[in-house]
Amino acid sequence: MYRDLKQKTAVVTGSGKKTGIGYAIAEKLASCGANVVIADLGTSSSGSTIRTGTWKEMEDIATGLTRRFGVKALAVDVDVTDNESIDRMIDIMAEGSFTTVDILCNNAGASFGVPNAVHTYDERAWMKTVDVNLHGPFKVSRAIIPLMEKGGSIINTASRAGKKPPLFNGAYAVAKAGLIMLTRVMALELADKGIRVNAICPGQIATDLETWRFGLEAQVYGTSIEERERAMCETIPLGRIGTPREVSNLVAWLASEESSYVTGQAMNVTGGQLMEL
Repeated sequence: MYRDLKQKTAVVTGSGKKTGIGYAIAEKLASCGANVVIADLGTSSSGSTIRTGTWKEMEDIATGLTRRFGVKALAVDVDVTDNESIDRMIDIMAEGSFTTVDILCNNAGASFGVPNAVHTYDERAWMKTVDVNLHGPFKVSRAIIPLMEKGGSIINTASRAGKKPPLFNGAYAVAKAGLIMLTRVMALELADKGIRVNAICPGQIATDLETWRFGLEAQVYGTSIEERERAMCETIPLGRIGTPREVSNLVAWLASEESSYVTGQAMNVTGGQLMEL
């Protein structure tokens, strides 16, 4: 529990479904007393390996957080790749009395056109993947930073893939590597405004994406999903898949004053699977 987060305002993109890291982040921040904007696409993201939250799910999440933690929670449709959609989100937030922001979690992500090697990758799928995972955080941050009047914390959800490339998912890996560098650039440029900027780099976390990955690998290797998961766990020193809540615990710390001297970092949440900085 980080008491300094009470009555702070957080915007969490990609938080519209309960099976994702974004929801775990929103729930954790709300449990610390922060008011939360649940921002997601609100419709099915066609062609992506990662399902986005539906409008009904988003409304239910906002209502549930308010009921459980006594905070203000607002569900807002947003396409993080579209400036007009982001501007509408800002307007809706203002109408709901969310006029200032203390915490921004750029968590929305997607992967299109996989599995494919770079030389066989569909160009439109490549560009769309980069647009969501790299340009999205840039666009949302650019819109939200003017609302961070008293400083604050920006946390970008990068990935282990941004440091150690996976096979046949190149656009996602390249975008997440770019997001890590964007984090460092923003940390330098926003320090004098009292805004800290950090990234988290989750590894194998029990989400929809991880389930999809194990299913795909099972098909490729002619084995079962359970066997693929066991094989993956053998590469993780802690010997298991992580949980979204374990990721959200790090985010809450980065959002709080407990991490007041931490900025420009890309922190691994991988159970020791990745130990490089």
